[in-house]
Amino acid sequence: MNTNRVRLKVLGMSTGEITPGAYALILAEVNGPVRIPVVIAEAEARSIAARMEHITLPRPRIHDLFSSFAHAFGIAMVEMFIYKFEDGIFHSEITFTDGERRVSFDARTSDAVAIAMRTGAPIYTTPEVLHECGFVMQEEPAEAVEPEVPREPTVEELEKLRDEAVAAENYEEASRLTEIINQKKSQ
Repeated sequence: MNTNRVRLKVLGMSTGEITPGAYALILAEVNGPVRIPVVIAEAEARSIAARMEHITLPRPRIHDLFSSFAHAFGIAMVEMFIYKFEDGIFHSEITFTDGERRVSFDARTSDAVAIAMRTGAPIYTTPEVLHECGFVMQEEPAEAVEPEVPREPTVEELEKLRDEAVAAENYEEASRLTEIINQKKSQ
């Protein structure tokens, strides 16, 4: 285990300008100026944004379910560790304990961050990853900028997606979308 670690915190998120549906999760060195952008998908961005904004969703996302499951069985997340950056991909692991055993698993960085945020587990990386992928903000903004939170699709957008799923004979997806539409209409 590498003991030379740098602690990170979730700083914010922004939309990807080049790739639609991609978001940049910004991790910041605790007590330092270095920032690391991590490109993540929309589903994980929504999950992380909900936690950043302290929003309780009507139905749990997979990260909520995972955290609740672990807690119910007395398993605690010890830490999340970004140990490598290779071929444009961050490689991470999450470590859990049941009080007797300590076990680490490979995990997508976005999932590991989402779970760490729900459990309060610390996030770490190596000085090498920080040096290779990090950047220093030249000038801190005078005013804190709120992270851009991915918005939920409107009922009309969901209905269009449902109609496309039906046309493509993807009835399972159409059924899922219909359930979401009905929930939104009842609110």
